[in-house]
Amino acid sequence: MSALAQLLAHRGRQVSGSDREESPATALLATKKIAVCIGHDRCSIPADCELLIYSDAVPEDNVERARARGMGIPAMSYFEALGEISKRARTIAVAGTHGKTTTTGMLAKILERSGKQPTAIVGSIVRNFGSNFLAGSPDLLVVEACEYRDHVLKLSPEILVITNIELDHTDYFPDLAALQETFRKAVEKVPAHGAIITDPADPAIKPVLKHVPTRVVDYTAETVPELGLIGEFNRANARAAKAAARAAFPDIKDGAIDDALAHFRGSWRRFEYKGETPSGALVYDDYAHHPTAIRKTIEAARQKFPGKKIIVAFHPHLFSRTRDFMDDFADSLATADEIVLAPIYAAREAPIPGVSSDVLAKKIAALGTPAQAFPSLHDAYEYLATSYQLPATSLLITMGAGDIYKVAEQIAD
Repeated sequence: MSALAQLLAHRGRQVSGSDREESPATALLATKKIAVCIGHDRCSIPADCELLIYSDAVPEDNVERARARGMGIPAMSYFEALGEISKRARTIAVAGTHGKTTTTGMLAKILERSGKQPTAIVGSIVRNFGSNFLAGSPDLLVVEACEYRDHVLKLSPEILVITNIELDHTDYFPDLAALQETFRKAVEKVPAHGAIITDPADPAIKPVLKHVPTRVVDYTAETVPELGLIGEFNRANARAAKAAARAAFPDIKDGAIDDALAHFRGSWRRFEYKGETPSGALVYDDYAHHPTAIRKTIEAARQKFPGKKIIVAFHPHLFSRTRDFMDDFADSLATADEIVLAPIYAAREAPIPGVSSDVLAKKIAALGTPAQAFPSLHDAYEYLATSYQLPATSLLITMGAGDIYKVAEQIAD
């Protein structure tokens, strides 16, 4: 949403907005002179407003959406608005269960480095750009797509990147087959002269590509330079970005691509270094909120910091996801040396009886890894910062899609 606001403002529209609380995104918008009112019930909609754009996090009964209806103001979801922009540009969309943000940022950096002037909308703040938006030509759009609620189908990509497919968003997709059906429809929307960048040998992706006339490019065949980011999963993201850049612009030289990848500095909340505690413990923050992403992040952290005691402070995201992947979460988190759990970040959901961080903590402990659940983020912070006193030999990773990053910032301050 904040990237879209920047895009519209850059194109001369008068843009303002609201959010429930301040965040790095609202702070970024303030630097771009885009007004953001904090607290939906305290915010007013301008009388001359021509369009209201809302995110999935804002329900239909939200007070501002209700006001807009009463004022007769048309409304669009974020992806509907993005879809309108996509229709007017040559679009490269990056989708997949894992790695979308990093791959989108890498691809935008490659195209910028190569003089192609992309306009880019990324799901997190990219350090190289200082923003989640890159201003460029209106004729070329690089955008992070999302499969949730079939949002990817609102876009009109000439090139579609599918990093991987794994069951997620179980509040919408009942099983993997339903998720694959959404990706199959997305693949069918790619024109014959376009390209699909993916791993065609992946068992979850192979059925999606059946009978597709569009060219399929296997990104796993690409070579990439030494990266500044940890983990084999980021090397896979780099391969996908490189393959997409070459499919879009065959004239781009490998040297330019590899230089851009080698100097890509990552994104906010993607294994982001936050600092050290007073005792000398390292503090990182990561957005991982799916069992696979958690496991791979912990594995990569062990490779980068051998010998460190890895402590993960995890903020489970959604009651439905925690319920449906409870055992998988326990298995992945148990690969760390100690786990601290915050309460489940409900986001758009109501609590589900019998699903809690306490239940998850018991399952992790049963696998032999010490785990404790705390009633609030503040209690988790108090334990880590004062009661526990992280030793210098430890590495703390705050992890999850909620507000757990604030604990990392407080501890490393």
